[in-house]
Amino acid sequence: MSKYSEILSQDKIEQIERGKRIKYIRENELKMPKTKLAKEIGVSGQFLGLVEDGKGNLVYKSIKKLRDLSGHSADYILYGLDDTVIDKTKTLLKQYDEDKILSGIELLRDLVSFIDDDKNPFKK
Repeated sequence: MSKYSEILSQDKIEQIERGKRIKYIRENELKMPKTKLAKEIGVSGQFLGLVEDGKGNLVYKSIKKLRDLSGHSADYILYGLDDTVIDKTKTLLKQYDEDKILSGIELLRDLVSFIDDDKNPFKK
């Protein structure tokens, strides 16, 4: 298989997975029929069906509307990336003052530097 074919195959897999996520959001979270969600995001019901089947892609404007309706990030809708991390982090950080947060960031920087350091005795 050529590199071009591999890229096309990966794109198709991502398109199918994206369609499944959109369908899941519509059915299980928004609990909307296809025609209603389609109207809300500015596409036809038939086209939304193609998207959910992995045979089409939404344009930016429709993704933005779906994001606003569902509360999911565009990263989740498009790529399946966990969009709860930011909210979890904000909730966790609320219990600390700014100085403690900045100290923690410095500690993380030092840890990353240590891990990346070629002289790190624990690095293989």
